[in-house]
Amino acid sequence: MKNIFLIGYMGTGKSSVAAYMAKEYSMEVLEMDEMIAMRESMNISDIFANNGEEYFRNVETRLLQEICTQENKVVSCGGGIVLRDQNVEEMRKSGMIVLLSARPETILERVKDDTSRPLLQGNKTVAYIREMMDKRREFYENAAEVVIQTDGKQIGEICSEIFGQINKIGE
Repeated sequence: MKNIFLIGYMGTGKSSVAAYMAKEYSMEVLEMDEMIAMRESMNISDIFANNGEEYFRNVETRLLQEICTQENKVVSCGGGIVLRDQNVEEMRKSGMIVLLSARPETILERVKDDTSRPLLQGNKTVAYIREMMDKRREFYENAAEVVIQTDGKQIGEICSEIFGQINKIGE
């Protein structure tokens, strides 16, 4: 099976959905941010603080290129992976890109106690999240082959929707 790349703004459910899909559908889950943190021996916030976003994005692109040589992976991508066209092209060649989406209010509720999100430090408001989502919306929508709203849904329901949409595309 080809890879499934889960994209979307932070807090839309990428990690939770990836873990469920890996278990239920015998796929290996790859958490890109975790992999980067392990390779760099520091958390994502520290990478941003010490080396800057451009450095992080370069590391992210190199890791994605490695992942795209594999199959049968469900990949939970960092929220900004789609900011580079090169990344979107790599993902399309290697699998299916699934956008998980949620309302800003839902996202705030999900991430309000999380201190590991560098782009939200000091900005945990619905207005800020909406503004960031609006800046990235075009990137997400242009990259996505499947779009799933996650508000108010159970993880199993989201995964069923994903595979239902993927199967329709494959017909």
